[in-house]
Amino acid sequence: MIRRWLTRLGITAYLGALLFGLIAHGANYHEGAHPSMYFIVWDMFCGWSAYENRTHIIGQGESGKFYDLAPGPWGDYHPYGDISRQHYDSFNSYPHVMALNTLKHTQHEPMTRLYVVEESWAKKYNLPEHVWTRRYSEPKLPFSYYRLRTEMTGNGQIIRSASPWLSFQTNLTIADNPRLMADINKGQPMFAIQPMRSSAATETIDATQAPASAIPSPLGN
Repeated sequence: MIRRWLTRLGITAYLGALLFGLIAHGANYHEGAHPSMYFIVWDMFCGWSAYENRTHIIGQGESGKFYDLAPGPWGDYHPYGDISRQHYDSFNSYPHVMALNTLKHTQHEPMTRLYVVEESWAKKYNLPEHVWTRRYSEPKLPFSYYRLRTEMTGNGQIIRSASPWLSFQTNLTIADNPRLMADINKGQPMFAIQPMRSSAATETIDATQAPASAIPSPLGN
């Protein structure tokens, strides 16, 4: 009898915690109030993308030669798994630090430009060949999208930057929706000096405009 009540109590507590987490997530109620909330709030897998990303940090010398600046010539560093540390910087905050660190500890010609190039491809291409053949009928032909995220001077000063490729595609989708654009125009404040342009319209860098250095290739340090 006691075991039955304990079982019912456990089930009730479990379902009650899940229900509370669902309500907290939907109502934005103390989602980060305590570390234990992470286990019951239903946003554990939110933000996962269908695309894999890699970051390429490239330097261009005065001679026009391009140099791969990450990882450095002393060896690679993998903090988690087999992916290099520069690929974890999703906010593009530290590529200039890694680039300048490599240049500081190597002999090279003077740099005229430093580039940060984002490479994106569909995660389905990560499937092993035997799984791919069972899941898809078409041949496995991986395709990557390249986008110039940041262009810097030789000493690391940022000249121009752009949003991630996936965000840029999202902005293009919004700008291509007449209803959403009409809502944006109707929602302009009455004291606006000029109409706000969409983020997609203000982008000046895309994959087709990237310089030759935006195509990662085996380059020497």
